[in-house]
Amino acid sequence: MSKFDRPRSAPAKTLPSRRGFLGRSIGTIGAAGLAGGISVARGAHAAGDDLVKIALIGCGGRGIGAAMNALSNASHPNVKLVALADAFEDRLRFAAEALAKRVPEKVDVPADRQFAGLDCFKPIMALDVDLVLLASPPGFRPEQFEAAVASGKHVFMEKPVATDAPGVRRIMAANEQAKQRNLAVAVGHHLRHEVKHREAIQRIRNGRIGDLKFMRAYFNSSGVWVRPRRPDQTEMQYQVRNWYYFTWLSGDHIVEQHVHDLDVCNWMADAVPVEANGMGGRQQRIGKDYGEIFDHHAVEFIYPGGVKAFSYCRHQQGCWNSFSEHAHGTTGEINIQGHGSAEIQVAGQPVEVLQRGPDGHQLEHDHLFAALIAGEPYNEGDYGATSTMTAILGRMATYSGEIVKWDDALAATKDLSPARLAWDAEPKPQPGPDGLYPAAIPGITKVLS
Repeated sequence: MSKFDRPRSAPAKTLPSRRGFLGRSIGTIGAAGLAGGISVARGAHAAGDDLVKIALIGCGGRGIGAAMNALSNASHPNVKLVALADAFEDRLRFAAEALAKRVPEKVDVPADRQFAGLDCFKPIMALDVDLVLLASPPGFRPEQFEAAVASGKHVFMEKPVATDAPGVRRIMAANEQAKQRNLAVAVGHHLRHEVKHREAIQRIRNGRIGDLKFMRAYFNSSGVWVRPRRPDQTEMQYQVRNWYYFTWLSGDHIVEQHVHDLDVCNWMADAVPVEANGMGGRQQRIGKDYGEIFDHHAVEFIYPGGVKAFSYCRHQQGCWNSFSEHAHGTTGEINIQGHGSAEIQVAGQPVEVLQRGPDGHQLEHDHLFAALIAGEPYNEGDYGATSTMTAILGRMATYSGEIVKWDDALAATKDLSPARLAWDAEPKPQPGPDGLYPAAIPGITKVLS
């Protein structure tokens, strides 16, 4: 038994429509995102025991970073990492050594609490752990989140929370169970916790730039790592090791990274899109080391009332880069740099600058632990799901070249994951004789079947 009250079991609930789900998710956004009362659940400590035991599932760079943020949180110092899990043993060992070296007094992970393999998360769920950090590739997130909720664990899960509509629906259903069972659910949208983002959104709510007319969002960069194929790898091992370049694992970079900016657009609009249209493709990143994903996407999202968001993300070297979000109103505009300051420009008035403040990656864990220890409600799963679905909607539009409606996208049945998850199993994308993977072709590719 954990020091926290054990949650009661709860039945699964029927999934809501876009309209019904939106009504709940926007309420969470308003309370959690603006007023500082970020929403968390579960009970109080047993007398005399305030140690919070955590486990990390997914030992890549972001996983190690999330573990450090949790162990270094400013709200509750009595935290200990007691278990690690990763698909690959080398990543597991690296993380164990790196974390033990950085914070030895907060790491107690002997060999019998280190688990490797595609089912590495399962032994974690049987341990006496209070909080699990889910930082594996996003394609694994729905199953791992379901397991964590079923085992009564609080959860911090990285964004995005899924890579296809069936995965989003699984997250939504499990999140409803988490709420019923008083479990805390945090999602790695660190911009939701940044001081300048919160202040900027509050200015929009207060009418500082008039009525919101349209938004712009960018995640343009030169790209990420490349891990060439090794002769001893199965196809599954190769794809999981190079997860970023396969849609079933990452969702494409519009989902894996640009989801940050699209979440901010939803936050600004206080809504989710009704539909999307867009274009994208592969121009620079086209070799056999780059899987099946696009290297650029441009999407127009339409929100209720006609508000639009113009979304751009690109992985191409030698081009203009930007990680930013912009809101344009009838009397002014707000321009937010993802890792910088924000500026508010209103006609006839001096420019107002909002400083960034502390890094949101740390703040999100500070806020989680503060609410967890206080026994206060905390759930970020609603906007975690809607932001991921917004990015998937955009990918559907760019892959197909069609206008795609939100309700149709959320109801889509196409599951990108393999029929069987094992090192000797075959993922759905397969390389051709030339080593190249087939990519989506707008006008031909169907995304709603």
